[in-house]
Amino acid sequence: PVAPPKPRRRRGRMAAGLQNPPTRFHGVHGAHVRLDASRTRATRVESFAHGLCFSHRPLEPGQIFLVEIEEKEPGWCGHLRVGLTAHDPRDLPAVPEYSLPDLVSLGDSWVFAITRSHNRVSEAPAGGRGLLCGPHLLIEQVRIPRDKLVGRSRPGRYSHILDELYKANVLPPTARKSRIGVLFTPQPDGTADMHIIINGEDMGPSARGLPGSRPLYAVVDIFASTKSVRIIQVEYGLPSLETLCRTAIQRHISHRLAIDGLNLPPLLKNLCKYE
Repeated sequence: PVAPPKPRRRRGRMAAGLQNPPTRFHGVHGAHVRLDASRTRATRVESFAHGLCFSHRPLEPGQIFLVEIEEKEPGWCGHLRVGLTAHDPRDLPAVPEYSLPDLVSLGDSWVFAITRSHNRVSEAPAGGRGLLCGPHLLIEQVRIPRDKLVGRSRPGRYSHILDELYKANVLPPTARKSRIGVLFTPQPDGTADMHIIINGEDMGPSARGLPGSRPLYAVVDIFASTKSVRIIQVEYGLPSLETLCRTAIQRHISHRLAIDGLNLPPLLKNLCKYE
């Protein structure tokens, strides 16, 4: 007997309810981009342009493509650019030098520049509870654990003074350790809305009317002062035990430097402070 064919997954299902495989950068990229062996870290090795990167496969609805700024390069004007494209990178005659305006001018591409003033900072709720106490980011039907989305600066000598700012999530969007992601949500009319997420906060629909039935690839342009980015793998559904432990510890300390005084293994201390 012939086995029945496996049912094909409908693209209409929201990725937040699925366990997606790890995301990587596409093998097709800008001329000045170098990927590490895992294809999860991309570095622009020359100049300020030719830094265009793509996701290695189209995104599922609600699936976030999230990167952390690993390295900056002073002396250039401009920062990271992110968005979506309906172009398969393998079909491009040549990778454009810039996402703006070159890739966008090809059509079916939606890209925005991240600026220092891009972040929309929310006020902490009454009672002094910071944004990390809201465990999920909700965007229409998409539900993503917020913890992995939030960028955290490295604590320094005076970080105990600034830690309330850290809890209020005001790490500048263009700073090192800032985490920036892009996703799309399908709409009833068959189109899709694109959302940009900065340090755990939804910036709202950045573009509407995207072709929801076509494959959409993430676009990351490592432009100008942004030198290197790293993909952050996002866990969907229930937070992991690791995430729950970290969040519980963070809620009961006055500032991150206080973690050093806790009777915890060094690896767990680093996880609580930096990740």
